[in-house]
Amino acid sequence: MLSILIPTYNYNVYPLASQLEKQALDSNIAFEIICIDDGSKSAINVENEKINRLKNSKFIAQTKNVGLSNNRNALARESKYENLLFIDGDSLLPDAQFIVRYKKALQADTDVIYGGRIHPEKVEANRKLRWKYGIFKEDASANKRNKNIYKSVLFNNTLIKKSVFTTIGFEKSITEYGHEDTVFAYNLSEIKASILHIDNPVLHGDVDLNEVYFKKTHKSLENLDTIYKTRMIEPEFTTFLKVFIKLERFKLNYVFAFVYKIFSPFFAYNLKSKHPSLYVFELFRLSYFCHINLKT
Repeated sequence: MLSILIPTYNYNVYPLASQLEKQALDSNIAFEIICIDDGSKSAINVENEKINRLKNSKFIAQTKNVGLSNNRNALARESKYENLLFIDGDSLLPDAQFIVRYKKALQADTDVIYGGRIHPEKVEANRKLRWKYGIFKEDASANKRNKNIYKSVLFNNTLIKKSVFTTIGFEKSITEYGHEDTVFAYNLSEIKASILHIDNPVLHGDVDLNEVYFKKTHKSLENLDTIYKTRMIEPEFTTFLKVFIKLERFKLNYVFAFVYKIFSPFFAYNLKSKHPSLYVFELFRLSYFCHINLKT
């Protein structure tokens, strides 16, 4: 029995839901599909309303925007089965065996099963920043992810026991983009949840424009600063925070904060361009984090 849960915002999820319905029916598994739009009030929801015509499926349009974390919590509350499969609304299914592979993986009786994500072979130049970060930092085989089971869990394509999800839930105070997955993965490690990584990826279909992802990264780092200062996680859980702590120990965080002040126009120019550099992106991330950490 499977609850397929799709959070979305201002995006046409009907094609994805249709594919999932067909695969679930073909796999002969008891299922439901629930999609919740997070208060976008978009005209696109006319298309999403068609989800209500699919078997065992429903679409809900929230009137208020509550953020991705709270939208995922709402989806879990709406669900009726013990196995929750969360799939981001901008995902594409690479083949017709996606649900079958998860059905087989359920036999392992594991708390969490993560299928992974892959990115397209190429994108337009104005989407290269998010694409490069995804290719080199996020896309990984199950063998590689199993070497660090908790840190490798993202929540774009994740099957989790409802009892485990309910125990943890997504942090309600994180209402904007960034690092909600980090906090959830840390909490999984704290309760020693059993994790299985498998090769059953979704394809990232709606890769952000460079300018959009650059802006999102600012917000994500601001969230991480709050997470760090409020001790939602132990800093050693993330490589990024471990590096920051080393810089702070030797007072080099002041140097990096100064680097951000001087080079912020260059960072913006490079990362919004058609040829963004991941090296520049990492320097931007670290220097901006040092900058805001000293300000707040």
